[in-house]
Amino acid sequence: MRIAEQMERSGVRFGTSGARGLVRQMTDRLCYAYTLGFLQYMEGRGEIRPGDAVALGGDLRPSTDRIVAAAARAASDRGYRPIDCGRLPTPALALFGLQRGAVTVMVTGSHIPADRNGIKYTRTDGEILKEDEAGIRAQDVSVPDGLFAADGALRAAPPACERSDEARALYAQRYLDFFGAGCLAGQRVGVYLHSAAGRDLFVEILSGLGAEVTALGRSQDFVAVDTEAIRPADVESARAWAAEHGLEAIVSSDGDSDRPMVADERGIWMRGDVCGILCAAQLGADAVVAPVSCNTALERCGLFAHTARTRIGSPWVIEKMRELARAGAACVVGYEANGGFLLGSDVERDGRRLAALPTRDAVLVHVLVLLRARERGLALSRLRDELPARFTYSDRLVDFPQQLGFAKLDELHRDRAAVEALFGGAFGPLASLDSTDGLRITFAGDEVIHLRPSGNAPEFRCYTEADSEARAMQINQMAMDIVRTWR
Repeated sequence: MRIAEQMERSGVRFGTSGARGLVRQMTDRLCYAYTLGFLQYMEGRGEIRPGDAVALGGDLRPSTDRIVAAAARAASDRGYRPIDCGRLPTPALALFGLQRGAVTVMVTGSHIPADRNGIKYTRTDGEILKEDEAGIRAQDVSVPDGLFAADGALRAAPPACERSDEARALYAQRYLDFFGAGCLAGQRVGVYLHSAAGRDLFVEILSGLGAEVTALGRSQDFVAVDTEAIRPADVESARAWAAEHGLEAIVSSDGDSDRPMVADERGIWMRGDVCGILCAAQLGADAVVAPVSCNTALERCGLFAHTARTRIGSPWVIEKMRELARAGAACVVGYEANGGFLLGSDVERDGRRLAALPTRDAVLVHVLVLLRARERGLALSRLRDELPARFTYSDRLVDFPQQLGFAKLDELHRDRAAVEALFGGAFGPLASLDSTDGLRITFAGDEVIHLRPSGNAPEFRCYTEADSEARAMQINQMAMDIVRTWR
């Protein structure tokens, strides 16, 4: 049966970051089939052949071990050598694959709740892109009779996998080698551990760079941390921790540790698209790519020779980064509103080399923001003052039917008068509409509302931009109140 047909039947489809769905939908049989489809597609591209290694990893949600086992069985049955790299950050597994010339299978639902999970595949040269997703969907796979029970559960024991901690070690050494021991000497940094896959690696790396690290908030249960819609409990905790421990910063991430969180010395979480600009500047990038949802301070700051906007999702950012690199840009980076930072070019500094890692990364953001504050002799809260006074805010409505969101925006795309009637009374005359991804509305007063249904979860997101943080938050709530009336 074709993978595309299985996606339609199961509801587990490709979104902006791999295939995701409810855990009950992601049966062993389905995850086995999807992994077979991925391997068949990669064979067709000539990138792999039976006998090669397939690296597997996952986050800390309860269903991850089961799905990893199903994917490992698919790799083994296809004639590959599965390597279980353990529970680790997505970028750590991707780095291992890049350095070893292996494809990878990361089981993670990222920021979404524990009743959901997902699978993210990478090629030997990095993330699968949209054209690859189409190729995987077109695969016709055959699942052996009797391997699965009627409910889709794997009958047989999982295959014997080689176990390896090499991916974790490579990832930590990457930053220790490039930035150097002692570069953060004496900086007091809290690490909010919760259930992030990279929580212990964060402590190891920052301590290795010389920071005085305080571990905070470790959780035995999975915590769904969304870097674009930070929970009120995490807002309050960060402020309390910063005051109690006298911290200069607090860092954390989402569940698979590819999207960073950084709080300043007051315990106030910084926006991901602000951190992205600061990190690009710290690296001396000449070309920067960001989705259309990110802060327009990117263009207004004048720090970069080339900037480009894309649809939301790392595959789109990576495609544009590759295009700019082919055009001759020396240092190409990308980032997203969720804070994930992508390094599209090697960086050379003081005889040290940081190899390109074109996938979302959290640690690089943690370190670069801390270094920028240190080198400028500023508190993290003052770094924002280096950029134009444009402020963004984002939030989401959960349990919002995806098809309803898409249908409503489709209506508005085709009817400017309807947009004006819906939002004009609260926000004033329209200046422009942008349908690159969702519906981005710019008003004559230079305020922005960007509406977008999630591509792989029943959520509806709203991004806003204004000349003050308070106003960005206010108009976000106003816009969300309007969207709530659609249900």
